[in-house]
Amino acid sequence: MASAPRPSASKSVTGTRRSVAAGFLLPALLLLGALVVYPIGYSVHRSFFDKSGDSFAGLDNYIELFTDDTILTAVKNNAIWVVLAPTVATALGLVFAVLTERVRWGTAFKLIVFMPMAISMLAAGIIFRLVYEQDPDRGVANAVWVGVHDTFAESSVFPRARPLPVHPVEAAGGGAYVTKEPVRAGEIALLPLVGVAPAQIPGDARPARKPAVEGGRINGTAWLDFTKGGGGKPNVVDAQERGLKGLRIEAVREDGSVAASTSAAADGTFSLPASADGARLRLPASNFREQYNGVEWLGPSLVTPAVIGSYVWMWAGFAMVLIAAGLASVPRELLEAARVDGANEWQVFRRITVPLLAPVLAVVLVTLVINVLKVFDLVFIIAPGSAQDDANVLALQLYRSSFGTDADLGVGSAIAVLLLLLVLPVMAFNIRRMRREARR
Repeated sequence: MASAPRPSASKSVTGTRRSVAAGFLLPALLLLGALVVYPIGYSVHRSFFDKSGDSFAGLDNYIELFTDDTILTAVKNNAIWVVLAPTVATALGLVFAVLTERVRWGTAFKLIVFMPMAISMLAAGIIFRLVYEQDPDRGVANAVWVGVHDTFAESSVFPRARPLPVHPVEAAGGGAYVTKEPVRAGEIALLPLVGVAPAQIPGDARPARKPAVEGGRINGTAWLDFTKGGGGKPNVVDAQERGLKGLRIEAVREDGSVAASTSAAADGTFSLPASADGARLRLPASNFREQYNGVEWLGPSLVTPAVIGSYVWMWAGFAMVLIAAGLASVPRELLEAARVDGANEWQVFRRITVPLLAPVLAVVLVTLVINVLKVFDLVFIIAPGSAQDDANVLALQLYRSSFGTDADLGVGSAIAVLLLLLVLPVMAFNIRRMRREARR
């Protein structure tokens, strides 16, 4: 049998002339050179020069990367991002993909989880900047957190309320207040306070009044000793002043024991039994505890986890879709055989499903790691100016060093080269994995 003719030296394996193939590839190669190769080469070259670009700086810019505190914070935060964000997003995607296989409305759930991928990083940053607002009336995260907290922890009645020096009440330490003199049965005890905003007065509070003297008991009034528009007198219950409804009052003996306790009525009046005779009246610190305003999500300690949370919200759907596609190709007979052999669902998931999905999980993890190394938008938009140094990452520092008020293109180029060096091992791992998969 005659052997097949060998392709001409001027033709490729497919029979196309190499000059024609080169002509089709030339525009792409020119774009690749202009948009990728040249910027990389110029950045490497520029990283060895000083701020102005006129003097050779050697390795000074690279030394600054590991001595400057701001850049070191960016490196540390990037490490946190690389460890947490891809891992959490992939784990959530795996859980969602496995669980949605067993529910009838799984497709609708996948659509909802994947929907954030249709939102740009800019829009997601604006959304989560509002979600993490400190004010519970504006921030969804703190609205939920404050609601849960207030369900299990009693909130204070009159935060920031306090007596004046002319009042018969003084500070007792720990945020509590106590009467300067002991009270006696058959006398009127006056507990005036100031510093209560009108919005903090209970809506059903009534004008304060002075109670009648009652033998064998201690009666008194707790009220806001402030007359709107002026004209009132200190330590006198004026007609326009309102009672501090709900104010907790305790009669405390010299040894610190509580003889009796009560709360002020709507008009501020209260009454204690004869057992309180000779005791001092204490207003516990629980009356004046600052109102709980939630968590400072965008403060120095939580800003990085908060921004990572917004990233996971966006990319968990991406991981779920890829893992669900891989899960659809898993042989069902293997899963059923394991169940027949007595394996429970957790064992099936851990010993069969996850190992079979290992190639897909590797793809998702590598993709997210590369994506995380260049994260910029979310950090720049969500982190406020006061916490941006604490949330700093390399891509943001690259922007600040290159285009900030005190721009240093030498340092900026060195950061760009460092990012390239960090991405290269991940890309090499991905290429090796793809070639290994192609041989199978």
